[in-house]
This record gives sequence, C-alpha cells and structure tokens, in this order.
Amino acid sequence: MVSFFKSIALVCFIFFTSITCFSQKNSNDVIVKDSLDGTDFIEVLQHLLHPNKKIDSVAAEKSKRKYQFSILPGVGYTLQSSFVANVSGNVVYKNGSNDSTNFSTFIGGASYTAKQQLLFYLQSNIWSKNNNWNFTSDVRLYKYPQNTYGLGGYTKEEDASLINYSFLRFYSTLLKKAAPHFYVGAGLMVDKHWHITQEKIKQTDFDNYGFKSESISSGVSLNVLSDTRNNPINAYKGYFANAVVRFNTTILGSNDNWTSLVLDLRKYYKIGGKNIVLSLWNYDWLTLNGNAPYLDLPSTAWDSYNNIGRGYTQSRFRSPDLLYIESELRFNLSKNQLFGAVLFANAQSYSEFPSKKFEKIIPGFGTGLRLKFNKHSKTNLALDYGLGIDGSGGIFVNLGEVF
Repeated sequence: MVSFFKSIALVCFIFFTSITCFSQKNSNDVIVKDSLDGTDFIEVLQHLLHPNKKIDSVAAEKSKRKYQFSILPGVGYTLQSSFVANVSGNVVYKNGSNDSTNFSTFIGGASYTAKQQLLFYLQSNIWSKNNNWNFTSDVRLYKYPQNTYGLGGYTKEEDASLINYSFLRFYSTLLKKAAPHFYVGAGLMVDKHWHITQEKIKQTDFDNYGFKSESISSGVSLNVLSDTRNNPINAYKGYFANAVVRFNTTILGSNDNWTSLVLDLRKYYKIGGKNIVLSLWNYDWLTLNGNAPYLDLPSTAWDSYNNIGRGYTQSRFRSPDLLYIESELRFNLSKNQLFGAVLFANAQSYSEFPSKKFEKIIPGFGTGLRLKFNKHSKTNLALDYGLGIDGSGGIFVNLGEVF
C-alpha cells in the first residue's frame, strides 16, 4: 500500500489548465441559479490572466449561456491506475427555460496509465423539454490489464492475479414520463470482453468459476426511474431512485442467458445551513438467475461511474451479488466557497461463492478536498483519500461529486 503522505506527494497536477467554452446565447437560460454565489477556479484563472476585467461582469454574462463546459487535462496518481495522464470533462445544459426541465449532462474522457491501461468513455443523461423523455447512454472502450482477487469477501491482496483484456460497453436507454418525476422505459445493454489472458502461479477463482478467453453479455433492460435532484453533477436536495432489470439472451448474441437487478438510491439533505449537505447512497447489484461472465459480475468500482468502494482498488472484491451503502457530509472550507471538504464512510458486502450467502461486511472511510471548478454547473474537482481493511488505502479523483 502506498502510504498517505507518499500518495499526497505523488498527486501533483503538472498542468491544471481549464477551458471554459460557451455557446448558443440565451438570456432566459441560467445554469443553477443559486450556485452563482462565491468564486470558482475558472474565475481565479481568468483574474490571473486578465486582472483588469471585473469578475462579476464576466460571471453574470456566463450564467446566461445555455451550455456550460468544464474540461480538465492533467496527470496524477490513483490507487487503481498508478500514474495516469488524462483529460476529462462535462457539459451541463437545459432543453428548456423553466424549472420543469432537468439539467442534461455529458461526461467523457480519455486516460493512459503507468499500468498500460488505455480508456475512452462517454456518458450522457439527456432530458427533453418539460422532462417528457429521458435518454441515457454509456459507451466505453478499454485496453485493460488489471488484478483480480477472487470471489467473495474473504479474499486477500496476496490472492491477486493479473489479467489482460479488451473491453467494449454500449448501453442505451429511453424513458418516458408516466407521472411527475416518475419514468419507465427500456434499453439495450452490451458488454464484450476479448483477448482475456491470465498471468498466474496457481489455480484462481476465475478458473473455478469458468475461465473463457472471450465473453459477450447482450440483452435488453426494463427501467424505472424517479429523479428530483436539483443538479445531477452536485445535488444538495432531492432524491434519485433507479431500478434496472437486465435480461441477457443468446437471441441477441449473449454467450449465456442470465438476469441481473441493479437498484441505485440516493438522497440529499441540507443541514445546518445552505452549504452543508448530507448525502446518502444505497447501491445493490444482484444476479437473479443464470451465470454472468466472471468479468461482468458485481465488483468494486464497477458501477456506472466507477465510484463504489472508496478505500479499495477497482476489482478488489467480486461476486454474483453486492450490497452497498455510503454516506457523505459535504461542507465549505472558505467563505468564498472556492474550497470545500467531505467526510465519508461506506460498507460493501459480497455473496460468497458458491453458497451465495452474505457473510462479511467490508468497511471503508475517508476524507477529501473540493475545489469549485465551475460554479455555473456546480462542478467540483474532488480529491479523496480512502482507507479500508487489511491496510488498503489510496487516492481517488473525480471531476464532479462521487454520487
């Protein structure tokens, strides 16, 4: 494990360049009306570059733009990737000019790591005017050597076995409003892994489960969604509830027939003042029947945004079933709201294989700093240090809140 102080020293952004782009002026569209208090990093950077230009006038003009872009290129160090060079960004906008339309988002990026991992991803969450329709997508292409540790909650770090594979994901979902803040719909979900190899010195759980050099999971999903968050990038009120039942079938090209269920529940409370937020998260990922491919099983940090299980490296735990909870307290450190901090704690539990019984709770906890990167979209740069059991720990970086 990399020590706390060594990890902090390694996380240095060689360049922290921000690019804020705006298009399609519309004086009626204001991004996150109550987020315009305080200062963000973009304003600080603009003040350094143009010291004679008033920040207030610049901020007022930018708040009228329909699209808000945040782009962050940089280099750093994380637990799951070692050194990494990456560029990530998001776009926040509205397909309407009233409070009855949610903010739409695009989140994307590309990374190359010291572990020779190459990643491209693009995720979207688009709301039509008046929230009549919701369209989401998740597209990824990875070349991904990574350790796997076996199945269940009792695995040890010394059980690590290096696997190499290429990975393609394509998810697309369309939802229709059925009632206020309530949506139903369906989607297509495809996960393909190929060129899978293992570097091992002994029999692994991957072998026992059923090693294959290629796997395809392809099927349709039924989706139910309710979302009242004020902002999907950084909510301080409302809730998010999403249920996805996935039916993989050989008719659509899947290697096997199997079914899974994902429940994603989040709730946000303002406490003790405007700028203190308590956030709660429950994420349950269950295999209902059949046998999912090993690399498609529920696993640490393999949720939609690769965020569950801060305190542990990605893929540290894996099993046919996962139960997960997390809480986070968010608050400001500076009066101008440029700097903030969080305290978080989580717990994950995996069913044992092959008994399918939940026997062990795996805790994690930590703290983190926040830099207000773009106050118009409420985007923060999140830098967290998480700790787990058996000496696990490391740094986790996000552009936007973890949940």
